[in-house]
Amino acid sequence: MLLTLTTTRRPATDLGFLLHKHPDRVQSFDLSFGRAHVFYPEATDDRCTAGLLLEVDPVGIVRGRAPDQSFLLGQYVNDRPYTASSFLSVAVSQVLGSALQGACKTRPELADEALPLAARLDVLPVRGGERLLRAAFEPLGYEVEAARIPLDPTFPDWGDSPYFAVELRGTVPLSALLAHLYVLVPVLAGHKHYFVGEDEVDKLLDKGAGWLAAHPLREEIARRYLKHRPSLVREALARLVQEEAPAEADEDAPAAPEDVLETPLSLNEQRHATVVAALKASGAARVLDLGCGEGKLLRELLRDRQFTEVVGLDVSLRALEVAERWLERLPVPVLGRMKLLHGSMLYRDRRLDGFDAAAVVEVVEHLDPPRLAAFERAVFEFARPGTVVVTTPNREYNATWPSLPAGKFRHPDHRFEWDRAEFRAWADAVAARHGYAVTYHPVGPDDATLGPPTQMAVFGRVT
Repeated sequence: MLLTLTTTRRPATDLGFLLHKHPDRVQSFDLSFGRAHVFYPEATDDRCTAGLLLEVDPVGIVRGRAPDQSFLLGQYVNDRPYTASSFLSVAVSQVLGSALQGACKTRPELADEALPLAARLDVLPVRGGERLLRAAFEPLGYEVEAARIPLDPTFPDWGDSPYFAVELRGTVPLSALLAHLYVLVPVLAGHKHYFVGEDEVDKLLDKGAGWLAAHPLREEIARRYLKHRPSLVREALARLVQEEAPAEADEDAPAAPEDVLETPLSLNEQRHATVVAALKASGAARVLDLGCGEGKLLRELLRDRQFTEVVGLDVSLRALEVAERWLERLPVPVLGRMKLLHGSMLYRDRRLDGFDAAAVVEVVEHLDPPRLAAFERAVFEFARPGTVVVTTPNREYNATWPSLPAGKFRHPDHRFEWDRAEFRAWADAVAARHGYAVTYHPVGPDDATLGPPTQMAVFGRVT
């Protein structure tokens, strides 16, 4: 079984630092089921490829078991030495463990850097076909190239096998790619070679941190990873909700700090009105609300018949449940124009393709800065709506609130807040990279010195 990892980021040989394996040497490791070898078929400044080769010993795996065990030929004659499976996950964990954990003592700045990476698996069993293969990896931002392997090329009438030659390409940290492979390879293969107990829930949540909760197939992934053990699946899904989703909004709960600050300005209402006006002016009929939360903007959009289809997407199931309760009060004809999706705007999602416009209202400031590149690609490169409206706080305006200490953000969950120059620099660069023109608009009272409390960019696709 062979896994290859390739990068073209110069100098490409930095891959050796991340893997903690020198490109000039072949290194071998004894594992409980056989032997693993790490080597580099190519290692230049322009392109570097590392290979992880597993030699699985199917006889050695069963040797020494209880003598009264029934003889099963399948224990000795099987595809284990040749196909990617849970053996690969174990090998990645034991042989490439530091890279999997995102540790790089020699070059620590590389560990979090999103690199252009390609991973190739020559033989991957997929119990579910190409549809499941793509549904597993494409929401994570990968381009998937898959070729189904025939049972025997000499006898085409025999049909295709359940095996695929797969190449994944994406710009992600190496640790993220390895974590995705660690979880998803045995999920796609549909089985594990070892007993699945409660510790597997911890492994799933550990390797799925930061992406599994937002994955559209998270329930299917949990079921397959945990070998369809209902109690473990329930525990995993419950912990995902607890660890990843924010607390459910409550109409009677105290207002968040940002809401307290902005209420005297009626800023939220002004923001929604300005966004809706921009979407109407674009001529959009099919509109996305990315990071829709409780659905407040969705309700505004559904009031206007110009918007024939309104789709809200959010990473939080609890927020979507709140939105659903609100929206269920609407007349049936209006509800027919609305849909709620669970997912993340950080990963490519084909459900978001083909829309006229997208609104991203007070969302980007909640993203960790290193994840802005993933957001940019998912929205502007892959979903690529005709119009994108983005709003975010203007940090300069914070000085007008005496109750807000200097240097503090409006909300404790904000990862950053841009001033006007920073926002324009980001938006101008995004527009240039992806073929959009961008205009800027104030939201709320526009102070002559400090600018407005909210800044809005309207991107219009030109190419």
